[in-house]
Amino acid sequence: MASDTLVIIPTYNESANVPKVLSALMSLDREVDVLIIDDGSPDGTADVVREWQVSYPEHIHLLEREGKQGLGTAYVAGFRYALEREYEYICEMDADLSHSPEDIPRLVAEVEAGHSDVAIGSRYSDGISIINWPLSRLILSYSANLYARVITGLPVKDTTAGFKCIRRAVLETIDLSKIRSNGYAFQIELHFRAWRAGFKLSEVSIIFREREEGVSKMSKKIVREAMWRVWTMKIRSVFGLL
Repeated sequence: MASDTLVIIPTYNESANVPKVLSALMSLDREVDVLIIDDGSPDGTADVVREWQVSYPEHIHLLEREGKQGLGTAYVAGFRYALEREYEYICEMDADLSHSPEDIPRLVAEVEAGHSDVAIGSRYSDGISIINWPLSRLILSYSANLYARVITGLPVKDTTAGFKCIRRAVLETIDLSKIRSNGYAFQIELHFRAWRAGFKLSEVSIIFREREEGVSKMSKKIVREAMWRVWTMKIRSVFGLL
């Protein structure tokens, strides 16, 4: 292992974006390792990653899975990968450059300094910092976050954020086998479980940019899962079954 920080990036048909995100991550002042988890992308995403591994064999890693198995299971696989090694800081980010790789050191620093156990790259902690989203999607996202906060009581504004740094101890404490969410509800459940386990969550304001290449993975199924999953988590937590 070459770094104490692992950045986990799930991919599906992101061959156009992967070179850009890997280039940016390998150019950071802070040394990081990257784990790409690719769900059988037919566009050759994994092949692109393998090309980059030639230049950065110690820092770029690839986990290939058959078929689209979902965001949640990808991250859980990534967490297990990190825990099997000695990574202290485990980060999540998207492959489409909607999250700026340059913000990774800020998120890690928040956890490293002891200010937080889960530092969330937030789109809503300082107003609304989203670029190039249609109004309809912005309203949906903002409403979904408000809905999740009201039901779960989570003390953060961006409950569905997929850009964060997590202290190793959080993942060692949470029972990863009990995580049931697989779409964007996964992020809510991860935050909720960490918070209920007594860990501190904080938000670091970031600028979120809509992807320029590729296709968004958002769907009605993902939205429906998030709507009912928050109730399931809340009820199970009330009865001590989380």
